Amino acid sequence: MKNALARWWRAALFGFCFAMFGLGGLLIGLTLFPLSLLLPRSAWREKTAKHFIRGATGLFVWLMQVTGAMSLTVHGAEKLDREGLLVLANHPSLIDVVILMSLIPRPDCVVKAALWRNPVTGGPVRMAGYISNATGPELVADAVGSMERGNNLIVFPEGTRTVPGDEMRFQRGAANIAVRGQRVITPVVITVSEQTLTKGSKWYRPPAHRPHFYIEVLDDVAVEPLVAGTGEPALQARWLTTWLEQFFKREIARYGPADR
Repeated sequence: MKNALARWWRAALFGFCFAMFGLGGLLIGLTLFPLSLLLPRSAWREKTAKHFIRGATGLFVWLMQVTGAMSLTVHGAEKLDREGLLVLANHPSLIDVVILMSLIPRPDCVVKAALWRNPVTGGPVRMAGYISNATGPELVADAVGSMERGNNLIVFPEGTRTVPGDEMRFQRGAANIAVRGQRVITPVVITVSEQTLTKGSKWYRPPAHRPHFYIEVLDDVAVEPLVAGTGEPALQARWLTTWLEQFFKREIARYGPADR
């Protein structure tokens, strides 16, 4: 009975927070959509929109904490206070990207093409200059160009949330960006004390206990020494993808909640 009441209460907290998130997104969309049509695309417009969205995501994360819907610990946040980063993270929860965007200055990410066409999300997405996944072969060049302009690109190598109990599988997109852009990687390990907002789960079925998110920002990893001698860029990306899978599995086991 006690666990059931706790789940109902947490579901109410989640519902309130997501309702506020939706309302905030609607207001931002209605504000930025007309501006995206009126203001020409420029570095100033992109930077201002990214700064604005970072503040909005930070407000949501603060709301989730102050209401008790979740708690958060971040280690190594100072490593994110730079420009031109390629931030790679595992993806256990729906709100991973929101948390990361609240922590990272000038955050950029790859978004679904449908968000560009959506009347609510289209304005913020266009104003911030986020990268559409519909660009195909141009996506890697767009990603590298974004980092060269000083933005910090957030990429989840899995491409989608981890399914609890399944083997973590990385796609090659993140490795392609790292190899072809000749970047260093800033790895971020995300672990959660309770399974929360995982792939296929519903927000109204939260865990009985308050989930605690752990964000561990690791030291940079230089890509060039790792892929040296492994062949052409396509082969390098394939090799690096396998390396990243093993690296994140090891670090997730190391920094998981059981070890706290």
